[in-house]
Amino acid sequence: MRAKLIDGKQIAEAMRAELQPAIAKLKAGGVVPGLAVVLVGENPASQVYVRMKGKACEQLGMHSETIRMPAETTEAELLAVVDRLNQDAAIHGMLVQLPLPPQINETRILHRILPGKDVDGFHPENVGKVSIGDPTGFRPATPYGVQQMLVKAGVDTRGANVVIVGRSNIVGRPMASLLLHKGPGGDATVTVCHSRTKNIGDVTRQADVLIVAMGKPEFVRGDMVKPGAVVVDVGVNRVDDATTEKGYRLVGDVAFAEAAEVASRITPVPGGVGPMTITMLLYNTVQAARQWAT
Repeated sequence: MRAKLIDGKQIAEAMRAELQPAIAKLKAGGVVPGLAVVLVGENPASQVYVRMKGKACEQLGMHSETIRMPAETTEAELLAVVDRLNQDAAIHGMLVQLPLPPQINETRILHRILPGKDVDGFHPENVGKVSIGDPTGFRPATPYGVQQMLVKAGVDTRGANVVIVGRSNIVGRPMASLLLHKGPGGDATVTVCHSRTKNIGDVTRQADVLIVAMGKPEFVRGDMVKPGAVVVDVGVNRVDDATTEKGYRLVGDVAFAEAAEVASRITPVPGGVGPMTITMLLYNTVQAARQWAT
């Protein structure tokens, strides 16, 4: 294996340590940063993610609240919980874990969260702020985490050709916006590929930095990677594997073994982007508490 691993877990732990002085300063002023997470239903991946968020808050001495609701929850019932959290002075940041059951309109729920508490960065006001580089806007945690991972790993994006595979509102589009900003982790030349992109391998092979968030197991193969490129795999997919105790294994959107033979640096799955996502959610919550206090 030629590529060097970018250890998201290690970077995330270091960044959480850097966050502690800011939390201590807020506490000294009587403000304990508070994060509320609402989970509807019993999606296994969401349950794990929510537990990890709560644990991370506790480790940093932040206030954490998790509201679990059954899959049969109505939209009106969920909106009532969002309204309560909007008015709760102990909660500075809140998010409703996606996906939601089919009877609930995700857009209506996300738009109901106050922009000042929208630490997922999905409200249109925050999307707009991030797009124009307003520092008071909340950057979505996953693309924010990818950007900071690149910065901390010493990957220079200035003038680099960055190709993003995937155009979702959660990762692809905000990722492109962040990479276009001026400053560390920005100043890149950005191309976004998607399911309608023709000859996608020809495009990905032009990337100095390749960020893959397609939601398809091992979609990017080794021959789609430019020699020496940096590869960031955002995907987390379960694939059946009878040889494992659980009957499945986790893979990314990149065929890791193949890409690692071509790339210079690559993120693993798990242990790459995932820990960074939770860390940047904590950063956004502290930012929300700071903005609330001033």
